[in-house]
Amino acid sequence: MTKSMTGYGRSQQIIDNFEITVEIKSVNHRYTDFNFRISRNYAFLEEPVKAFLKGYVSRGKVDVHISVQKQMDDSKEVSLNIALAKHYIDALKALGEHFGIENDIKTSTMARFGDIFEVSRKQDDEEEIIKLVLTVCKEAADNFIQMRLREGEKLAADMLMRARLIGRELDKIDEIAPSTVVEHRQKIEQRIKELLGEVPVDENRLLMETAILADKLSITEEIIRLRSHLDEFEHILNQDEAVGRKLDFLLQEMNREINTIGSKSNNLEIAKLVVNIKAELEKIREQLQNIE
Repeated sequence: MTKSMTGYGRSQQIIDNFEITVEIKSVNHRYTDFNFRISRNYAFLEEPVKAFLKGYVSRGKVDVHISVQKQMDDSKEVSLNIALAKHYIDALKALGEHFGIENDIKTSTMARFGDIFEVSRKQDDEEEIIKLVLTVCKEAADNFIQMRLREGEKLAADMLMRARLIGRELDKIDEIAPSTVVEHRQKIEQRIKELLGEVPVDENRLLMETAILADKLSITEEIIRLRSHLDEFEHILNQDEAVGRKLDFLLQEMNREINTIGSKSNNLEIAKLVVNIKAELEKIREQLQNIE
């Protein structure tokens, strides 16, 4: 199904003491461009999340915001410097013996010596955090894709309606075209006879030359090719993949054919129909700017 390049998805979950929020939004862009907002402590998440999202996005400017918060802070560990604590205890015992005072060393006494405690930051298990974040990221990405699909469906319906309108205008041109070829041929014959005046004319040669000139002005081939492009346009719209670049190329080909029809045909009614078709092709081009 056709996807829009505009989308938004969000998921917030509490898993294994972590509150994780992933927010994904995108707008149209010629290529794929990821921009991440993650706290420095979790910068290691960027590459695995980008690799994961590439399975969802093939085109567009994608902003990803990831927040990882611990429910309870267990990031610090406290350890005891046994050797230093022993030195303090030995010193306190010596103090008591030297001055003949009671040796009342307790845990609370030792706790006053803050340097016997060493506080260090507990290392996060990066692989585990990546796993948790990707779980949340999948839900956000699914929501994101659903919005892209809904937007894409609306854009595809509009472009399909315009393509079919172009087809109807092309049918009108096809009805008029044969008579214009005859008119061209008659005008060419008349003009040649006027230029030659009384000079004898080889009627067979005249018929052959005017037929060649009239054939050059025929728009039958362009009409056939444009119809074929319109059929292919509808076919591509229904493909389950990124179709934006294919459709963009096809649109260029359709513009080329209608421009040729306009330049070859010297008929006011066809000229009006050509203008209508070009206007619809321009509207399709604007919609295509947001198709993945």
